[in-house]
Amino acid sequence: MNILLLGSGGREHALAWKLSQSPNCTQLFIAPGNPGTAQFGKNLSFSVTDFEAITNCCIEEKIDMVIVGPEEPLVKGIYDHLKINPELKQLLIIGPSQYGAQLEGSKAFAKAFMQRHNIPTAAYKEFTLDNYAEGVQYIQQHNLPIVLKADGLAAGKGVVICQTHIEAMAEFELMIQQAKFGDASKKVVVEEFLSGIELSVFALTDGEHYVLLPNAKDYKRIGEGDTGLNTGGMGAISPVPLATPAFMQKVEEQIVKPTIKGLQSEKINYTGFVFIGLISVNDNPYVIEYNCRMGDPETEVVLPRLQNDLVELLTAAANKQLATQTILTDPRAAATIVAVSAGYPGNFEKGFVISGHNEHYGKQSIVFQAGTTEKEGEVVTNGGRVLCITSYANDIQEAVNTSLDVLSNINYEGITYRTDIGYEFK
Repeated sequence: MNILLLGSGGREHALAWKLSQSPNCTQLFIAPGNPGTAQFGKNLSFSVTDFEAITNCCIEEKIDMVIVGPEEPLVKGIYDHLKINPELKQLLIIGPSQYGAQLEGSKAFAKAFMQRHNIPTAAYKEFTLDNYAEGVQYIQQHNLPIVLKADGLAAGKGVVICQTHIEAMAEFELMIQQAKFGDASKKVVVEEFLSGIELSVFALTDGEHYVLLPNAKDYKRIGEGDTGLNTGGMGAISPVPLATPAFMQKVEEQIVKPTIKGLQSEKINYTGFVFIGLISVNDNPYVIEYNCRMGDPETEVVLPRLQNDLVELLTAAANKQLATQTILTDPRAAATIVAVSAGYPGNFEKGFVISGHNEHYGKQSIVFQAGTTEKEGEVVTNGGRVLCITSYANDIQEAVNTSLDVLSNINYEGITYRTDIGYEFK
């Protein structure tokens, strides 16, 4: 099977690593990829939103399956674009239709979907410039803290938790009046704050059936103890200790099943991953958000624990045969720590030579590349999040410590990372 994987981050390096292990993977192409993905397939130089280049590649390279890593091409309609091409009738696509991708592309769409299907989530209201004054009044009377979410895609940074009404008013004005997140914040969802521990649940669906992959928890804040600015993710662990069999049964019954049934009943074309961001409040799950693809850096702990042949699993999903699949999970814990550029998530410099990332760290650790590129034969930094170091161990703390040991041998100018991933579960 010839496979085209779209994306260039740590998630795609992890996917390429896992896909290449399958005897069903004849040839793997990654667009645009990074130096890490090049170890497992052929990198192609076009972007994930160059739909014409993607189409031409599928025809010329006789691609059998396209796997969409990031959300942007899904929200922009890559599934629909490929599906209407008569030369690609046999192409298998892992990713929802543009309409289905609104589960991630529009916070308001997702909240309304949850409301229609009685899926537990925080109370909310949505506002635009048209009812801005009503929004001001709503915020002034709202309990604290208040959560403000840009409706559209904002690179994981469109959610603000405000501790005072003044702060909330200022953010509301910045989002709607000053277009803080561009078109993404033309509409703002104002939501009640839920207090608890967050975790991520990943379903792979064929539109009717689903399987659950290993659960995970990521750490968004830049600073130790979850302080400072939000990032794309500073690390992740799997499994999450609070995700007991009893808790996961609630998740399946109250959230996963109604979500998949909802997609089916509304005839939403959806084949691929449903990433459900949850919060446990008094041991009850509530949905914070949906994503229409795998998370990053969660993929870097989920796929190492998945013992199934990934190509086989995705082929079953694309052929509406997921009911035949059973998920096999490595009993060990996994932890990933993300090494970032100095200054991230603010301004940062690129182009620093990375050393130590290509050493052999034994079977218990893997170095996934994220924001990297090649320059004059050297791998250099090329983004905010540079590397993800994943390790296996008998428990989370041991896995974290093993990744920290690996990180002590890796270097580039300004290397920054958290040492406390998984701190709540020590």
